Amino acid sequence: MSKKNSNYNAPNNPAESKPGAMVQAAPSEEKGFQERRPERTSPPNHIYVGKKPVMSYAMSALIQLTQSDEIVVKARGMAISRAVDVAEIVSKRLGNNAFTVKDIKIDTELVGAGEEARNVSTIEIVVGKK
Repeated sequence: MSKKNSNYNAPNNPAESKPGAMVQAAPSEEKGFQERRPERTSPPNHIYVGKKPVMSYAMSALIQLTQSDEIVVKARGMAISRAVDVAEIVSKRLGNNAFTVKDIKIDTELVGAGEEARNVSTIEIVVGKK
């Protein structure tokens, strides 16, 4: 005869034992909680380059280019080289030579306040249809 594990408590409700069973919240909990997403303040054709792999930004840029005539690839600091890579991949490799770099803007932003303020380089690359 096998020993029963004393730490295991079998569920009283048979629905709880199913792997995909949903647990319903009490009605008072549902009313008080509403999920809020932050509103998008940037234009939909702007792509902000960060730490993700280059190809994820390039595919996003390609999808945006199918919906609009041009996109703006933006980056700051260490991500500038990744933004340049995104623009080059979209214009030379993925777009079947249908897209080109139309404009490039470079700038410097003051980031931080007080003694922690420092200059950070920025770039905006406009990629559009030929």
